[in-house]
Amino acid sequence: MSDGKDNKSNPEPVIVRLDESARNEARSILFHAYLREPTFQYLFDHRRPGYEQRVRATIRELIDLYLELDQEAIGVMLDDTLVAVAFIGEPELRLNLTEQLSWRIRMVLTAGFACTRRYLDYHRKIAEMLPQPLAHQLPLMGVNPQYQHRGFGRLLLSTVERLCADNPRGSGLVLDTGNSRYLPFYESEGFRSLGKIRLGDFEDHVLFREVRPAEAQASPG
Repeated sequence: MSDGKDNKSNPEPVIVRLDESARNEARSILFHAYLREPTFQYLFDHRRPGYEQRVRATIRELIDLYLELDQEAIGVMLDDTLVAVAFIGEPELRLNLTEQLSWRIRMVLTAGFACTRRYLDYHRKIAEMLPQPLAHQLPLMGVNPQYQHRGFGRLLLSTVERLCADNPRGSGLVLDTGNSRYLPFYESEGFRSLGKIRLGDFEDHVLFREVRPAEAQASPG
């Protein structure tokens, strides 16, 4: 049995739902998570000046869009610190992303026309690979670099999967990564490869996991 001092020195992580008050912290976590991610480097042209600004703008506009559309957003809190975040898109959102006119305009103004078009084309290719269209998406997930390798990413992903199982509109979860070193982690969580998308001189891996509605997981009788 531990005393209060032990609890304070070893706080338990807590899953929370995010709202607009967490916007800035989420932006910071995701900026550092994606800045050196190969897919973002290709889509937003890291060889051209202004790459960091384009990444910041893209993450800002995506977070704003997901909050505006009332999509699920969760985080991991450790004491008073937000250490990991994930934004979950409902099945309809990926198919309708190109129809978000105001978002597209903001993206063009901040990330540029070429990068916006490349990003939308990339999402279209992912949608074409899905075994069925009713899949949730996990476009943004990251852990604060100071808190990595402590199991927070796995805790976050398992929570995402439970939330998707509670939503009857979808029966799967899709994510992608341009970093092959993450593949063993995702495979250990039950994801399988749908294929790869060639992006310049590397390949982006598209992964899928079936997520059945919660009531369907219960044993009959």
